[in-house]
Amino acid sequence: MSGIGAQAAIAAYELAYQISPILLQGGIFPSGLPVPIVALYGQQSLTLSVLDSIIQPSSASEYFATYLPLPGSTLISNQIGMYPFANRQVAANAVIQQPLTLSMLMIAPVNQPGGYLTKLALFTALQSSLAQHIAAGGTFTVNTPAFMYTNLLMTNMSDVTSGQGAQRQIEWQLDFIQPLLTQAAAAAAQSSLISAITSGSQVTTPSWSTGASS
Repeated sequence: MSGIGAQAAIAAYELAYQISPILLQGGIFPSGLPVPIVALYGQQSLTLSVLDSIIQPSSASEYFATYLPLPGSTLISNQIGMYPFANRQVAANAVIQQPLTLSMLMIAPVNQPGGYLTKLALFTALQSSLAQHIAAGGTFTVNTPAFMYTNLLMTNMSDVTSGQGAQRQIEWQLDFIQPLLTQAAAAAAQSSLISAITSGSQVTTPSWSTGASS
């Protein structure tokens, strides 16, 4: 890969996964088009022409904030019953799908001249916009190197700065959850055993799940 091609690949990676991996949809943006989070603090216009120019700075550190996925995010989350099972097949079917969770680390140090003067205004605008978006029923899409999480709801934004450096309130944890939003997803979450119990079908020989009907 040529030097220009390598730089373009690095820039595209930084844009997708570090500079603006969080997209807002619906809520305060009723057009339905996803809007990158950088639009909330004025480092990107909503036009595609300016979107192309975002890769020109030499480093992701030149932006107001960068993002990293935190350990502990889930790709599969299931819950099973804690009661004794008749056999392993019944146990394997006693699984109920749970919402996925994701946490992102937002790193926003003061790295520009006059940054201490603008930090309060930027964070105030960001907090206000996110709160309005959530209150208006908006959702989020988050790109990570391993998976794209869609239809997320934000549950928390908290200061997790370690305090080792001179600056304070520069690391923020953004917590998201992916609920079962559609009727189809909710139906898929109901395992075959639970479905059998609901309908009063036979679950083991010769046992019948008559509890629901009774």
